[in-house]
Amino acid sequence: MTTASNKYAVPALDKGLDILEYLVTQEMPKSQTEIAQGLGRNPNDIYRVLVGLEARGYLVRDELSGRYRLSLKLYNLSRSISPIDQMRQCALPYMEDLAVNIGQSCYLAMLYQSQTMIIVHARGHSPISLNMSEGSLFPTMTTTAGKVLLANSNPAVRDMILERDADYAKLSKNKRTALINELEPIKQNGYLAAPSPFIEGATDFAALIGRPEGKVIAALAISPLKSHWSTAIAQEELHTRVVTTANKIAQQLGDL
Repeated sequence: MTTASNKYAVPALDKGLDILEYLVTQEMPKSQTEIAQGLGRNPNDIYRVLVGLEARGYLVRDELSGRYRLSLKLYNLSRSISPIDQMRQCALPYMEDLAVNIGQSCYLAMLYQSQTMIIVHARGHSPISLNMSEGSLFPTMTTTAGKVLLANSNPAVRDMILERDADYAKLSKNKRTALINELEPIKQNGYLAAPSPFIEGATDFAALIGRPEGKVIAALAISPLKSHWSTAIAQEELHTRVVTTANKIAQQLGDL
């Protein structure tokens, strides 16, 4: 923490935020002792904070095990944040229509803290389909949707994201230049087809929603999963339908 932040620090608030951020990363409920160990604190230091978070509805405590897990309160609060909520509400009907027509799942991603976050997922009707959990975070530089977002961000945001990327820091000067050059045609086209980081041998496709360097941009993407239960559609047709759907969402959003 900086000197300025130390001056105005609120210990109880810091403990509360530490607990919430820690539990977000945990798949299973945790006891008071386990949470304290995970945070490097004494169990007694966090007792009152845990009680307060439970009383406010942020945590749920199992009566038998005494373990804590996050409630849906944070999720519900996040959904009320505009323009993300507006984007979700507008995009989902079009995404569901796309998923049904192509027999594949699709997802919508936006930038969040220099990473690419899945904010909406529409599942195809095939018995086997890719599930992208809403709220999941992925490296921006190495995902297809992330590169579309990166290419269409204003230069200041793009540079900030790259500066925070550990993989980018490891690149040589020539490779950094090559990456920047790679982003320009993505920006010009408004879409990108690239090998999927999620499914081996598959090609992801992502299209921009919004205007390049706009205040709010998103990327609509698919990671086609081949199976005996899904209808085979030519790659060019998939790309056309994704771009068409992205444009419909953008038109509906207007000047968001």
